[in-house]
Amino acid sequence: MHPEDAPAHPRAAAAHVGPTGGQAPRAGAWLVLVVVAVGVAALAGIALTWPTGPRVAQDPTQAGAVDFVTARVTDARWETCEGTVEDVEPDGSVPAEVRCLRVTADVPGDDADGPVEVYATAGLAPADVPAGTRVVLERYPAADGQPEVWAWGDFARGVPLTAFAVVFGLLTAAVAGVRGLRALVGLAVAFGVLGAYLLPAVVAGENALVVALCASAAIVVTVLYLAHGVSLRTTTALVGTLAGLALVTGLGVAGAALAHLQPVTSEDTFQLARLLGDDGVQVLRGVFLCGVVLAGIGVLNDVTITQASAVWELRAADPSAGVRELFTRGMRIGRDHIASTVYTIAFAYAGASLPVLLLLEVYSQPLARTLTSGAFAEEIVRTLAGSIGLVLAIPLTTAIAAVVASGTAHADVAADRGHRH
Repeated sequence: MHPEDAPAHPRAAAAHVGPTGGQAPRAGAWLVLVVVAVGVAALAGIALTWPTGPRVAQDPTQAGAVDFVTARVTDARWETCEGTVEDVEPDGSVPAEVRCLRVTADVPGDDADGPVEVYATAGLAPADVPAGTRVVLERYPAADGQPEVWAWGDFARGVPLTAFAVVFGLLTAAVAGVRGLRALVGLAVAFGVLGAYLLPAVVAGENALVVALCASAAIVVTVLYLAHGVSLRTTTALVGTLAGLALVTGLGVAGAALAHLQPVTSEDTFQLARLLGDDGVQVLRGVFLCGVVLAGIGVLNDVTITQASAVWELRAADPSAGVRELFTRGMRIGRDHIASTVYTIAFAYAGASLPVLLLLEVYSQPLARTLTSGAFAEEIVRTLAGSIGLVLAIPLTTAIAAVVASGTAHADVAADRGHRH
């Protein structure tokens, strides 16, 4: 080699030949093999557990016994009604009369012969239901000689919720561009998997944990590649996510067993167990683990793709950086991410459970007794399983990314970086 052909600086030499030679292709091949294996296993699991038979038998007193009709309020006024056991006074007595809200609403089409009058749910006042408000009424058809009955259902919230969703989609597309649109498509696919496969399969009595793992693996593979493109960087984040998901699942199983979590802890779970039939309680045992797995997907996706991207950016900024240096620098970012994300998880669950927390505060229950009660124990196990999986997924993803990125040619790193930007 002539002197003028040699790189002028060791860093240039490192950038030219790559610090670890063929290490990246081998590591990348293993990553692709893992993703393909998981994807095939997930598709096979979905095929084997796809709900083909009828769903669980419905409660004969509930199935087909009510129609939900959208109506528009024309008037709301106070009236005096007969007291019930639900209106108990502080001294334990039942009042003879109570004030109740009578709502008059027009039902469109031929659903009613004229305006319908119903009593609204407790806690509402005439100012909460002004004329023009769209509400959902429950209509119980005439049967066994009994006349048709109308009852208050709820407010019709389709328009405002749709408006929020449209604003979210437009802002996502405006800020994140094409990648934001791909992320929205991935989100639609994810909810499609949940609605078409996961929920029907669990209701049909399939193993909830197996169903959750198959659905989660399919969702993660689809969403990450859709949102971030097919590259070694995305594959690295995907493998980190799958590893974290396995950790979260194992921790959820162990936590449920060690804490003796019971499947029926609230009125909603009791009702669900009753509707699911004889195997309802057993199904609910898997539903908790199913929830643990699903709760871990979003957080793991966030941290793994961030860590993989951080390592690739560090590699692009310093082509001579080796595995150890990339890992050390990446973990400086990862530690900040751990601290902030753990807070996010904890406060998200606290916010969702705030009414229960306030109720327990009113009852003045001891803190230790409160935190170890059934409902709270479930949330604690779910939160800690997700948090531990997150904490362990960050160094794991960072290590994988450091090995792959350090052995990838600088031109390929720059090309991947430019493609993403």
